Amino acid sequence: MKILFQGDSVTDAGRDRSNSSDMGFGYPKYASAMIEDAFPDIDFAFVNLGISGNRTADLVERMQSDFIEIQPDIVSVMIGINDVWHHYAFSYTYTSNEEFEQNYTTLLEEIKQKTAAKIMIIQPFLLDVPDKQELWGELKEKHEIVKRLADQYADAYLPMHEILHADEAEDKTVYAADGVHPTEDGACLIAQKYLEAVTPLIEELAQTL
Repeated sequence: MKILFQGDSVTDAGRDRSNSSDMGFGYPKYASAMIEDAFPDIDFAFVNLGISGNRTADLVERMQSDFIEIQPDIVSVMIGINDVWHHYAFSYTYTSNEEFEQNYTTLLEEIKQKTAAKIMIIQPFLLDVPDKQELWGELKEKHEIVKRLADQYADAYLPMHEILHADEAEDKTVYAADGVHPTEDGACLIAQKYLEAVTPLIEELAQTL
């Protein structure tokens, strides 16, 4: 069973890009290990093709090589924070809500039409840190788009932003010191929630193996 992790730096997490089976140091590393432990009788192939700095437009550009040609059984996508963050860090890379929705819709339509993959959409997250307060309004708008698309296209939806903010930890930055890039604790928490969300998909696919 082939599981493809897709996204930006949160997924990339320092992986060796010359080796797509290298999981890096982030949540794919921990999620893949948890999945193997939970399903010892299934042979898995894990592929991490997250690329640091990517936005929705970048995923559309590499659709053929990094989605369709992979032909995963399950693909998870966590994308969107750079569509907002880059607007403030690099003003020339502004992604309007309309462009964001079109990019994401194109991505999901292509996956549906050209692969047999189950789709898991992971909500992009941002923790409350002082230097990123200006991102909140735009990110909320992107969240609404992601949820709407998840309702239409996804087989599983992981509301990671909401999960992190509902967590009982008094200092949420224990999960991402800069509000975006997970610490080891953050990666492990995402991985645990990933396992919970993907388990029904794995169990359904396992019946056809």
